[in-house]
Amino acid sequence: MHGIAAQVVTDSGRGAAAASRHLLQVHPEEDQELVEQLREAAREHLSIGAPDAARRCLERALVEPPLAETHASVLYELGCATLLTAPATTIGHIQSALAMPGLDGHARVDAVFRLSQALTHNNQLEEAVRTVEAEAARHEQGTARMRLQAVQYMWEGIHAGEGTSPGRSERLAELAATCTGRDNSERALFILRGFDAMTHGENAEEVVEVCDRALVNGRLAPGLGWTDTEWGLEILMMLASAYAYTDRLDRAESLYNEALRAYETAGWSGGHLSLAHAYLGLGLRRRGRLREAEISLRESLRLAERVGRGLPLYWSATCNLVDTLLARGHVEEAWAIAEQYGFAPPYPSTIVLPDPRCVRGRLLIAVGRTKEGINELEEAGKAASARSHHNPVLVPWAVDLARALAVEDPTRAAQLASDARRRAERFGTDTAIGEALRCAAALETGQRAVRLAAQAVAYLESSPCQYEHAAARVEYGIAARSVAEINRGLTLARSCGADGLATQAREVLETGRGLR
Repeated sequence: MHGIAAQVVTDSGRGAAAASRHLLQVHPEEDQELVEQLREAAREHLSIGAPDAARRCLERALVEPPLAETHASVLYELGCATLLTAPATTIGHIQSALAMPGLDGHARVDAVFRLSQALTHNNQLEEAVRTVEAEAARHEQGTARMRLQAVQYMWEGIHAGEGTSPGRSERLAELAATCTGRDNSERALFILRGFDAMTHGENAEEVVEVCDRALVNGRLAPGLGWTDTEWGLEILMMLASAYAYTDRLDRAESLYNEALRAYETAGWSGGHLSLAHAYLGLGLRRRGRLREAEISLRESLRLAERVGRGLPLYWSATCNLVDTLLARGHVEEAWAIAEQYGFAPPYPSTIVLPDPRCVRGRLLIAVGRTKEGINELEEAGKAASARSHHNPVLVPWAVDLARALAVEDPTRAAQLASDARRRAERFGTDTAIGEALRCAAALETGQRAVRLAAQAVAYLESSPCQYEHAAARVEYGIAARSVAEINRGLTLARSCGADGLATQAREVLETGRGLR
């Protein structure tokens, strides 16, 4: 009777997904037509953002069971349905599928990519790299091999281990230099090269130029969108983040908002939507729209809890929320979030933006655990050096550590500030140079401090990062004893939602000693 009902629904034109509530109840009879109907129903469910319904259809198809030549494909499709809602389950399904005959050619490359993606999101990044590397070795030169090589570079690029394979960045740069952007494999390599150069603190203008070559008429290429499965969301987050940390926040925010709209429209409510909210929050935090950033990041954390604690996407939500609360001046709340959600070592196998060691070091100092905070920032410096991550905005351990050591070890503090300024000038963004000058001014006194603070304001006024501009303006006003400058900083702080900074400015104004 359920079989008849399913046929009636299908004949009425309502589709396989509508008929699936009946198809699920049909007794198993090795009916291959039923297997195909259930697979079609799963595809329809996924297209409207219903992965659980898709999973039930594919699990039922396996019970039928499918023929040997399609069994692996059904298992693979089942793995895809659980990708960012249950990564560990996905790993089991796709590994089983790859161990069977039936996945060949393009389908096998897709399956290996999806497996590596699930391994990455399950905090098994080293295994993800090995899996892709082994598959690439099976292929001759061509599109499939280039795609797998790009995926390997992608996972290596977000690995948070002590170091990368020797010459990796040089090989990536050489490979990208041979590309013209004729297909998505080459466009992906441009993105990977741009992200790699950004993390290393290479010239920001050149980073942006490489990233722009990955676009087609200023937009994502067909097949390289947020819901497209051939490349996944990670590489697009790398593109947007490369823009975010090179002061191209308009481009970054456009991509982050596009991701959020795409996942909400598709009904994807798992890890994809959590990451979209996390990175949108990162963009808003960089912009200085701290209230909005906090809202987006709390939603990201709520969604991440459904997928599982301790996974990379969970770290993205937690780290960004703590960073934003610190910028707002809500130190006790930031500490409570860190305690509640386990924002402490050990850190995940993937890099997290912003750098979690730097954020935790700053948090520890803010709550008065200065020695622990200094140790954390020292470890952040060692990890950054091992990875050649010299972007002073992405990994700001040196400026934070310099401020912390200003009294205890002024000589080392001055050296750290000098190194940070040199790297900032190499990178070349207004934000990087302005932040380095802010740090240098904090270590000085008298007119030299005033001159450096004024220079910091000049750079940060041109930066899209308004919280940093507000902080520089308040610091300059205090150094110059200028009521007008402190008031300007107070106005900026209020507009950003930086309550702690606003309180600091008001208290100086209310005291009024030495101001003019």
